[in-house]
Amino acid sequence: MMASDKITYLDNNATTAIDPAVLEAMRPYLEKYFANPSSGYRFAAQVRDAIEKAREQVGALLGCEPGEIVFTSCGTESNNTAFHSALETRPECKHIVTTAVEVTVIDVDQSGRLILRALADAIRPDTALVSVMWANNETGVIFPIEEIAEITRDKGVPLHTDAVQVAGKIPINLREVSLQFLSISGHKLHAPKGVGALYVNRRSRFHPLILGGSHENNRRAGTENAASIVGFGKAAEIALAKLSEEQRRVRTLRDRFEKALVEKIPGARINGAGAPRLPNTSSIMFDDIESDAALMMLDQENICCSAGSACRTGSLQPSHVLSAMGLVNEQARGSLRFSFGRFNNEEDIDCALEIVPRVIGKLQALSPSAVR
Repeated sequence: MMASDKITYLDNNATTAIDPAVLEAMRPYLEKYFANPSSGYRFAAQVRDAIEKAREQVGALLGCEPGEIVFTSCGTESNNTAFHSALETRPECKHIVTTAVEVTVIDVDQSGRLILRALADAIRPDTALVSVMWANNETGVIFPIEEIAEITRDKGVPLHTDAVQVAGKIPINLREVSLQFLSISGHKLHAPKGVGALYVNRRSRFHPLILGGSHENNRRAGTENAASIVGFGKAAEIALAKLSEEQRRVRTLRDRFEKALVEKIPGARINGAGAPRLPNTSSIMFDDIESDAALMMLDQENICCSAGSACRTGSLQPSHVLSAMGLVNEQARGSLRFSFGRFNNEEDIDCALEIVPRVIGKLQALSPSAVR
C-alpha cells in the first residue's frame, strides 16, 4: 500500500500537464467553434482566425515570422518533414550529419558537449542536412546552435535543430540564428499531445511530407487540429510571458535538489555538469544501482522520474546518450533523469529529497559490491 496518493511528478521532459489556461482556450473550439477551418463560410473563418492567432503566438515564442510556422502533429513529424524536405530539395545529396547522442556520427565530450571540429569535418559535398538537438533531452546539455549555424552556413548546408526540449525554457530568437528548420512539440510546454510545429525559414526551399489538400499554405495536408493548435498557441504565449521568471525559479529548485542529493548520497554525480544545461534537467549517476530497479521503487513511493528519454523506456540497453559521453555500461545503467516544470514547487523537492536517498541507499546496500 502506498503511503500517500500524492504524485510527485519530476518527469517534465517526457511530457507536461496541460495548463488550465490552455484548456480554457481550447474549450470553445471543442464545443462551439467546431467548423472545418477550410470551409468557405463565416463560421469556419472564426476557426481559421484562431489558428492564425496561434501561428502568431508560436512565432513570437521562437522569434520568427508567423508565416514560417507549419503546424504538425508532433515533434517527430516535424523532424521527419525537415529531413524529407532537405533530401527532396537536393536528390543527389543523401548524406546526413547528426550527433552521437542521437545517431552515432559526431562525437561529444565527457560533459556531453558537441565537438565542433568533428562536425565541420563530417560535412561533405553530398551532405543534404545537418541535424542536431538544441538541447539533449536526457542530460539537458545545450549545444552551441549559433556556432553550428555558422559552420553550416559557411559550408552551404541546411541546418535543422530539434528544439522540443528548449522551447519555453531558454530564449529562442530565430531572426538571429541562421538555420533552415526547427521542430517543437506542444506537450513539452503545457499544451496537449498531438500537436507540434516546424519552423521553415522563409528563404528555404520546402517539400511537404504529407501531400493532399492545400492546408497550412500547401505545406502540410490534412484538416487542422484546431482546438489543439489554439491550445498550443496559448501555451506558447504563457511560456514567453513567464520565461525569465520560470528560468530562475525552476533552476533554483533543480540546483537545490542536485546539491542535496550529491551531499546525501556518496558517489552521486551530475551528468553533463561541466556544460551549459537547461535550467530544469538533472541527470544523476549513482554507483552500484540499476536504474530500472530504482524506478520501480520510486514509483511505489509515487515519485515519477525516468532513466532517460521516454522514447527508450523498457530498453535493457544503456542510454546511448550517456555512453557517447564516455560512461561505461554500469554507470549509464545507474543514472536517473529528473526534470522539473511550472507546476513543481519546494514541497515536491522536499518529498523527493526524503525518498530518493532512501531508495538509492537500499539498492546500494543490496549491491554485490557493497561493503559488509
